[in-house]
Amino acid sequence: MPMDDEMNAETGTAPESRSALRRKRERELRLRMVLNAAETLFARQGYHQTGMEEIADMAEVSTGSVYFYFKNKEDLLINLMKEIGYQLRELLGTELNKTDLSLDSLRNIAVAFLEDFCARHPEKIAIFFRESVGQSREVEEVRKEVFLRLVSDIKEALLRIADRLDRRFVSDAAPEVIAVCIVGIYDRLACHYLLWRDHPKNIMDAADEVIGFMLGGVEKLLGNTEQ
Repeated sequence: MPMDDEMNAETGTAPESRSALRRKRERELRLRMVLNAAETLFARQGYHQTGMEEIADMAEVSTGSVYFYFKNKEDLLINLMKEIGYQLRELLGTELNKTDLSLDSLRNIAVAFLEDFCARHPEKIAIFFRESVGQSREVEEVRKEVFLRLVSDIKEALLRIADRLDRRFVSDAAPEVIAVCIVGIYDRLACHYLLWRDHPKNIMDAADEVIGFMLGGVEKLLGNTEQ
């Protein structure tokens, strides 16, 4: 029996043919090209100044192809924001998993955000912290969801670090307060150096001061060893 005709043991369906797999890869490639073009244009000239036709031209696809994947320009922006949010959380999670869950873990997270994300991907920062601001309720909901997920991730990291050090925060609210402040610091620092002053190199010059400020706040609210 030809391989293509064999049934998938788990699903009970025949596997996709080579031609079907090729078409699937081509669709995924076009989708990626559209997203990349939108990311570049939104960051370079602004969300409102960018048209779907321009996105199609840069992606080297038809305008109809863009609308095949996304119902409108806002849908494109929302998908980019979700992708950027996922990449941010993945970066922070990877850095945490590299460490021994000490306070230096927070230093590694800060350096990863500033150096590996902000400095290397200013277009993503422009979209998430500038172009998505003041848009529709749907866009704002995505911003809120990503913010809350980042806060939750950092709060969980703080609790794990405290447990690893056998220390307890001075109040139940402290880990969440710190997490909100850390995400806010990241937000404002990225805006200040990358969007408002356009000095991407200076963001790393400020890293030590930012990290020291952040760790000082953590130490202030992290009590002594539990009696």
